Amino acid sequence: MLRKTQFAGAILLTGTLFLAGGCGYKTAPVPPDSIVPKAIEDLRYGVSQKGVTLNWTFPKETIKGTDLTDITTFDVYRAVVPVDDYCPTCPIPFTEAIKVPGGVVDPESTRQGTYETSLLRSGHKYFFKVNARTSWWAASPDSNIVSFVWHIPAKAPEGMAVTAADSSAVINWAPVTKLMDDDDVSYPMSYQVLRSKDNIEFANIGEAVAATQFVDKALNNGQTYYYKVQSILMVNGEPVSGGLSAAITVTALDQTAPAPPTGITAVQTGSGIKVFWEKSRASDVKGYRVYRRSADENAPKLVGDVSGVYAIFEDVNVSAGGSYYYSVTAYDEMEMPNESEKSREASIRH
Repeated sequence: MLRKTQFAGAILLTGTLFLAGGCGYKTAPVPPDSIVPKAIEDLRYGVSQKGVTLNWTFPKETIKGTDLTDITTFDVYRAVVPVDDYCPTCPIPFTEAIKVPGGVVDPESTRQGTYETSLLRSGHKYFFKVNARTSWWAASPDSNIVSFVWHIPAKAPEGMAVTAADSSAVINWAPVTKLMDDDDVSYPMSYQVLRSKDNIEFANIGEAVAATQFVDKALNNGQTYYYKVQSILMVNGEPVSGGLSAAITVTALDQTAPAPPTGITAVQTGSGIKVFWEKSRASDVKGYRVYRRSADENAPKLVGDVSGVYAIFEDVNVSAGGSYYYSVTAYDEMEMPNESEKSREASIRH
């Protein structure tokens, strides 16, 4: 009886060992590429007096290129480092993920993810990155990392003004001297100018400037532009984005006159004097003005205005045998036309 019991125990032990060695898994399962979302590449942030808001675009495809139908959650990772302790070459100490609900992926439109937090401390540098998940075991690669130094931001610039110039605009604003909590600004200030053609999508123009004036060059004449200016507080060399001004608008003006006409010729006719010239090659020439002076006059007088499709004018208000000198200018299509300098003078020979 003892031997049977021992034999049964041995069988049970052997079976237990066999089961223990063959069940479960040692590592997490590897999700197939067909369900792993592509990495988020446009993580961005905006700060205000209340805190920071993160935004990103829902990925629409997997890393294999197949369509996604929904995102289960987004994992937002945050790291905080005191500015005085920041080490550019050290690993970023991200904490555990903060779960943000996902949602349905619409292939016909762009959907935005958002995360807001007000739990920020002045004098600290913050880092954020985001992952998208289709399940607890299928997460996208890391997004781009955004970082900023938190401090109570400066107020938005006021006193915005803009002046149109030839192919350019001059933007001016008043210096910002207060933070959003009404304390005085104690750090250096700079300003970032933003531009838009539709008053919806604004983009930075170059780098932030310390001056309170900015000249935007190489604009298209006749095009309307919108401008905003954002205050930037420089805390120990780190930029802290502040308030954004209201938009102002301007239309770039063409203040460049066409070149003077060439090939001026005057010919005596039976009824007067005909003046010829070579048509301008400039595309915006609207017309020509013909000037005349007599031999005893120093300043020429306007005697004719000709459409830009012609290059001839007949002056019938002249005396037979008189000596006259003719010059021609070209002017453009602006509401206040830009007129060229006068051409060289031409006269008839008697």
